[in-house]
Amino acid sequence: MNILNIQKMNNLNKTPHRRYNILTGEWILVSPHRTKRPWQGKTEKHSEEKNPEYVSDCYLCPGNKRSSGEVNPDYKDPFSFVNDFPALLPDGNEEKMDNGLLIAESETGICKVVCFSPDHSLTLPVMEVEDIVKVVQSWKNEYKELGTHPNINYVQIFENKGEIMG
Repeated sequence: MNILNIQKMNNLNKTPHRRYNILTGEWILVSPHRTKRPWQGKTEKHSEEKNPEYVSDCYLCPGNKRSSGEVNPDYKDPFSFVNDFPALLPDGNEEKMDNGLLIAESETGICKVVCFSPDHSLTLPVMEVEDIVKVVQSWKNEYKELGTHPNINYVQIFENKGEIMG
């Protein structure tokens, strides 16, 4: 591997990119920078205990400080913000590498978090219908807004189930 390829690989190992899987013909998202997050996931047993409504050191709760240093507003309805530890970054150097078995190129995007409710104890299955409608409307708004960006070709909405997701 020559010095230029080593430099490209070092750059790709620090930023979001996609790699071509030569066996399946598909592109796979790789986000190596996410290993710097403060937690890497959790293994936990199912508990019937009710989650607390508010946690004073939670990055998602109303009025609390997030990892970015920003303070969440005192929200009452679904609240969204740009993820402090996103899988993709909005901009970056355009890197490409084709070294036979490793074919990779940089990838950009926007990752957002939607808090369904200020109440930690609520999840979709136990929320009131009118509150679920607000969550779905928030998803629709995010989908529409993110879809207007010229460099975004795909919007994926999913529910993260907390620390266990990592």
